Amino acid sequence: MDHAQAALLAIISLAAVLFLVSWWRTARRHPDCRRPSALEIAIGAVTNFFDTLGIGSFPTSTSLFRLKRMVRDEDIPGTLNIGHAPAAIAEALIFITAVNVDPLLLVCTTASTALGAWTGAGWVVRLPTRSLQWVLGCGSLIAGLLFIAVNVHWLPGGGEAFALAGWRFGVAIGATYLLGALMAAGVGLFGPCMIILSLLGMHPIAAFPIMMSAGALQQIISGIRYLHTGRYAFGTAVGLAIGGVVGVIIAAYLVKSLPVTALRWLVALVALYVAGSFLRSAVRSTPTV
Repeated sequence: MDHAQAALLAIISLAAVLFLVSWWRTARRHPDCRRPSALEIAIGAVTNFFDTLGIGSFPTSTSLFRLKRMVRDEDIPGTLNIGHAPAAIAEALIFITAVNVDPLLLVCTTASTALGAWTGAGWVVRLPTRSLQWVLGCGSLIAGLLFIAVNVHWLPGGGEAFALAGWRFGVAIGATYLLGALMAAGVGLFGPCMIILSLLGMHPIAAFPIMMSAGALQQIISGIRYLHTGRYAFGTAVGLAIGGVVGVIIAAYLVKSLPVTALRWLVALVALYVAGSFLRSAVRSTPTV
């Protein structure tokens, strides 16, 4: 393992310990310190299974929470960030050690995502949300169709790289910075990150350690903040954490064992899912005449 990878792994591991210790210390003060139900554990397993495949766990979890009226709306953000953090940590640790992506690219994209979330949130949240949804939705739709065209041999294939150089490296850094900032506007990281890196010529599986490490650090930081406010559903968060780690382990084995063509189909499906999500939100938020 490269020194940069080892350093990133150590940072995530230390952050994970701090998160778990904070949760342990604050748990006793939570007013609803109960055990999770079987349904809550199952939701954690299923949503994080698909999260590991590149489909974010937040939208699916939120839909189930509202459908079953499990969590108050004001407690949903904290429940998601705290409950899904252990699974995000597991994803990062698994893929950083299992996928030999360029260490410099891995560290720089992770850092740029964190920097984007920290410095770019202020201007991103002032942008028109509907415009962002239209642009990202159409872009994801085009990307998904391009991957399908490659898989059915209508277009020449590529995307075997585990490193980027030159302008592609610069675009990857800039794109992950922007995605980090867009997280403040409620835009998920995994789908767009997987699409952009694949279009830059990277092997589909090479995107996983990059998006997992960035997502883990962001979730840990957000989770610690919510722990200290107490604004989360304790039992539900514990259920997501327990089931989530199991779902990640199963899905990670599946992802690592898929051939490249199957992974490209996975990226295409993720792109179409992301496109549908953004475009549906854009249509619903369009004012009626």
